[in-house]
Amino acid sequence: MTQLETELQQLKNEVKNMWGMVRAQLLKALSALLNFDRDLAREVVVMEKRVNATELKIDRDCENIFALYSPVAIDLRFLLAVLKINTNLERIGDIAEGIAKHVLSVNTAFKEDLLEATKVIEMYRESIAMLEDTLTAFENEDTILARSVFEKDEFLDSINLQANELIEAYLKDNPGEIDQALYSLSIIRKLERVGDQSKNIAEEIIFYIEAKVLKHINKV
Repeated sequence: MTQLETELQQLKNEVKNMWGMVRAQLLKALSALLNFDRDLAREVVVMEKRVNATELKIDRDCENIFALYSPVAIDLRFLLAVLKINTNLERIGDIAEGIAKHVLSVNTAFKEDLLEATKVIEMYRESIAMLEDTLTAFENEDTILARSVFEKDEFLDSINLQANELIEAYLKDNPGEIDQALYSLSIIRKLERVGDQSKNIAEEIIFYIEAKVLKHINKV
């Protein structure tokens, strides 16, 4: 194995570690939401600093590889993809932090019937599944799995489009739950962005492996 190959493998491991941290952030924020666990929500907020630090380290490592080895072809595409994937992962970490802060902002646990009626839980689990699929696709260089993320993103988009109607219908029967309903709407918007970030990651995986640029293309 050449020195460049060694550096690229180490970088890949760093990115996988970043993926793991961000996934943990999402899962902990979900648990905090479901169980009204404010301590866990605070842990998510504190952990965001570590995610940010990891993002900066990965960016620096990519810059060093560019400077030292002048990579070409698939190695160059890998580095370019990693830079963008790294940014998308950090943004998902920001979203998890935002959800955790919602848990810290309310005085009582979120109503289970509200989370079910607005499809927050269903949407949340699909968001996590998308993130996990992108990691598996990255690890295994599986562009078929990466493409399957696009369909899941459409599912999240469909719930997001229904959000106002779902919230309105819930408030008709529960007019005293305006604050929680608005927080739920915010969470839906945030989870829709998790889907967008995961879709962006899937596009970068396909770019790196197949040398195909999918951004701004409606159909694959």
